[in-house]
Formats: sequence, structure tokens, C-alpha cells
Amino acid sequence: MVSERHLSKTVCVIGAGPSGLVAARELRKEGHKVVVLEQNHDVGGQWLYEPNAENEDPLGRNSVLKVHSSVYASLRLASPRETMGFTDFPFKVKEGRDSRRFPGHKEFYMYLRDFCEWFGLRDMIRFDTRVDYVGMLTEGDELRWIVKSIEKKLAGEGDDDHKVVVEEVFDAVVVATGHYAQPKLPTITGMEAWKRKQIHSHIYRVPEPFRNEVVVVIGNSHSGQDISMELSRVAKDVHFSVRNLDVTEGLSKVISKRSNLFLHPEIESLHEDGRVLFVDGSWITADTIIYCTGYKYSFPFLDTKGVVSVEDNRVGPLYEHTFPPLLAPSLSFVGIPRKIIACPFFESQAKWVAQLLSGKRKLPSYDEMMQSIKDFYIARDVANIPKRYTHEIRNFEYCDGYADYTEFPHSEEWRKTLLISAVLNSLANLDTYRDSYDDDYEMLQVAYQSPHFTQFGS
Repeated sequence: MVSERHLSKTVCVIGAGPSGLVAARELRKEGHKVVVLEQNHDVGGQWLYEPNAENEDPLGRNSVLKVHSSVYASLRLASPRETMGFTDFPFKVKEGRDSRRFPGHKEFYMYLRDFCEWFGLRDMIRFDTRVDYVGMLTEGDELRWIVKSIEKKLAGEGDDDHKVVVEEVFDAVVVATGHYAQPKLPTITGMEAWKRKQIHSHIYRVPEPFRNEVVVVIGNSHSGQDISMELSRVAKDVHFSVRNLDVTEGLSKVISKRSNLFLHPEIESLHEDGRVLFVDGSWITADTIIYCTGYKYSFPFLDTKGVVSVEDNRVGPLYEHTFPPLLAPSLSFVGIPRKIIACPFFESQAKWVAQLLSGKRKLPSYDEMMQSIKDFYIARDVANIPKRYTHEIRNFEYCDGYADYTEFPHSEEWRKTLLISAVLNSLANLDTYRDSYDDDYEMLQVAYQSPHFTQFGS
């Protein structure tokens, strides 16, 4: 629904990664006054590589992390660059930079810097500023937000007694802090008693510290696969523990080609003497365990008096993964969904938020939004999708339907096809797909006919 009324709001965007940058741009285009608070010294969010993670808790159990980025040195994009950019600012090859279709992480960081400079966003961003508290402020019928932040230039690192807190009030807050920073850990018997080295992949950077070690890598994610393959070049042995032994053809090929890389089922228990016991009864003695077990949504600064909560990695209740109905549209989340064509989707989210705040569009009623959320949860339950995967979309049709809220263009068929081609290639050729792609007509037709086409990444 389109409204004639146009309002200008003061808006705080938390985070200057991909979702925060595009949110800031769209808000400013709608005439809002925007302040972006970013805890690091530059834009990029997760893509701003931090080589020194030694001071972080090895398992990342602190609610406030010292290091935000979980990027390791060798990380390359898992999706083709052509699918990664915003709709009006393609992720093009630039002379003198990483020209590969699946470039390293630095190239995407450089792209985000280019995006920031091209659209003149830097003057809206307050760097080296950590958000400490976001809470509701009710003035009559109007809901506003108190935001307390700590600037590094004002407060010495670790000097808790002399921190200077900046307190401001905004009409609206957009949370764009990402979802690949706060480690998620499994519960394994003996985990606390195991005396040897345990780390989460959040702080893994390079393989050299694990040279000649026996390493157990837990988790069959992109990071688990990448780190296992990388470690097998320097470690004595790498034992890859996965939930389901029915692995892809690509992973099977990798394991068959590496004499020191072994596949195991889940871990039954850990023992003080260094033994790792697997559920099939086999065991090994390891020097290090690396948990590539994913990340959880975490908003330690956000106080909504229980209106928004995180339960089993479900942030809710959120209408269309973006708005808590009771607080919408003054509080929104951009960048929550996963398994989507990220940048274009975040762009459509940002447009919707900006236009709702300006009065150009309206949300359904509270009851209608809550019923929509309830129906979505029921549909996921019927499909036997665990709650922890609430925000994994995996569906092009949903993304296109979401775009309709702002008459945002649907994803181009070539973009969808290219992404599915990459997924299929990775399933068959895990260690080579980033450098052995094929754009010929036959492969594109195979992608169109694949059951993965509308359920990509599954």
C-alpha cells in the first residue's frame, strides 16, 4: 500500500557491513537523517579481515566479542561474483585486483569500500564505536529509542572504569549486525574436561599453528570443508566429524585423494587423556579440536523487554524476518535471512524499511502480521524443518515475493542459474569448483532442470 504522506525520521543503523551500508543508502534516499554506528575502523563488517584473533576466547563464549570477523586468510567466496553485488552496483572485475569468479575475501571487502565511496556513505558512519545499549523510550503514543554507544577514541581499551558513554535518541533503529560472528557450540560429554586445545573456527586464521598435529574438525559447513582441506596439507592427520556420513560426491573425492584426511560420524565423548570417541565406537587421540559448528544470532545490546527474543537460533517474532510486529516499523532487522542471494535481498529489505518509515508504505495490522508469522512457523513444522533453520530461506520464489513489497525487481534468471550451477559444481567437485566453472548452454540447462533450482544450497 502506498501513502501520500512523507516523513523524515532520525535513524540509527547498527553495523557497516553489506546490510548496514545498503540500509544507510536507502534510508538517506528516502530523506531520513541517518547515523551508522560501526565498532571497527572501517566498513565491511564480517569481510573486514582481522588477522589477530589470539586475544579472543578460543571458543568465543563471551557475549561481547573482541573480534567481529570470522574470516580466515584463505577464504574465497562460495558464490560467483556476478551473484554477489547490489542490483545497481555490480561486483565487477577491476584492473589490478583479484579477477577470479570466486575471489578471495579481500576482493569483496574492496567491493564494499567501493560501494561506500561511490554512494558517499562514509560521512554517515561513526567508526570505532560499539553499541552498548538500545532500549525503548515511550513519549505519549510515540515510540523512540535510546542508543548508548562507546567510542574507542574516548575510552581506553579495557578501561571499564573510565569509559565515556554517548547517549542519543532516535526515531528508529535498524539492526544490521550480521549473523556470522557469535560462535555456536555443540554439547559434547567431556568437553569441559578435555585438557588439550579447543577452538571455534571464529578464531581460525591460518594452518601453520597446527603443523604435525592430529586435528579433529567438527561440522560439514563451508568452513569445515575448507579448513579440513587446508589443514591436511600441514597436519599429521585430520579427522573430519560430520552429522551425516552420506556426504557429497565432492567431499568423497577430496577424502579419497588425501591419505591423512579421515571421515567420522559425530563425537560420543571427549576424555581427559586426549581421546576422542565417536558414536560408531572408533576413537583417536587428538591434539586439537576445531568446532566449525556455525554461528548464532546475538544482540546483547538490545533491550526490548522481552518483545524480541532468540530461541534456538530463531529471532522472533519477526514479520518477514524483518519487523517485530509490536515495535514495527521503528525497530527492524536487515540481514537476518540466510541461504539467499544476499546483497539484492538486503537491498529489498532496506528499501522496504526506508519507505515504511517515510510513510510511503504501510504494514498490515498487528494481528495480521502475527498470524502470518504463526502460519510460517506451522509450515516449517509441517515440512520438518528444525526451529534453528527458521531464517534459512533457500527459495527464489520467496525472495521474489518479498521484493514485491517495494516493487523491487525480481532476481534475473541468469543470476539464479549461475548460482545453481555453482552449487551443483561444488557438490561434485568440492576442491576445484571455484576454478573450474563452465558457462556453456548445456550446463545452464542442467541447472534449470535440477531439483536444487528453487531449493538452492540444500
